[in-house]
Amino acid sequence: MLMRYHAGEQRVWAVARIPTPEQEDDRRLHRELERLRHERTAHTNRIRSLLVLHNLRVRNIGGRVWSRSWAQLRESVAPGLRAEIERECERLELVRKQVRLLQTQQEQQVRSGAHPAMTVLTQLAGIGTGSAWKLVQELFGWRKFRNRRELAGCLGLTPTPFASGTTEIEQGISKAGNRRCRWLLVELAWSWLRLQPGSQLSHWFNKHFAGTGKRLRRIGIVALARRLAIALWRLLEHGEIPAGARLKPREARYGE
Repeated sequence: MLMRYHAGEQRVWAVARIPTPEQEDDRRLHRELERLRHERTAHTNRIRSLLVLHNLRVRNIGGRVWSRSWAQLRESVAPGLRAEIERECERLELVRKQVRLLQTQQEQQVRSGAHPAMTVLTQLAGIGTGSAWKLVQELFGWRKFRNRRELAGCLGLTPTPFASGTTEIEQGISKAGNRRCRWLLVELAWSWLRLQPGSQLSHWFNKHFAGTGKRLRRIGIVALARRLAIALWRLLEHGEIPAGARLKPREARYGE
């Protein structure tokens, strides 16, 4: 089988492509940032839940507004609960500080031009520094795709039909690929509709799914995510800007 593969039979088996240790290490920054954001949300929810015990509801937790609100509320809270909330606030502030540090590090590396693919992606309206970073480090930066089917398969955005005799059932997408990039592309697809309304991709979605119900729109957004992934791959590989896509002003390309 090895001889057949090297002789040109590419379908004799499936090749597992593994990133190098250096490429795997480059993924640590955005994965840590993702984990810290989850921790930030957990601390915020915990503080809000503790305040509800005393029927105290505060919208914004963290930052200057929260500091002023807590200074007014802390005396009306029992001592034990007050101490617990303040310890939770200390942990929240530490997480917020680390999030800002990693975000600044990302933006500095993209600005420096060390990652040309990220610079190219951030030119498009609707794709910020964090999204471009994750797409390059998780998908486009280490893996070379020969065609759009390989790209969709790596993302888990391929259909999984079931056929047996006269029975044919569509089971949805496989979800067997990179879940981080798959989730991100679905979110980017929603943003694309809002920030790139004049693009060919947005026109395609509006033509087929705009007037349908919620269920069909959710199906349509997954199809749009696949088309968007292919469009971004063609942009990086061949320099083809998605038809009708709008570019950011130069001064706004790293501020999202």
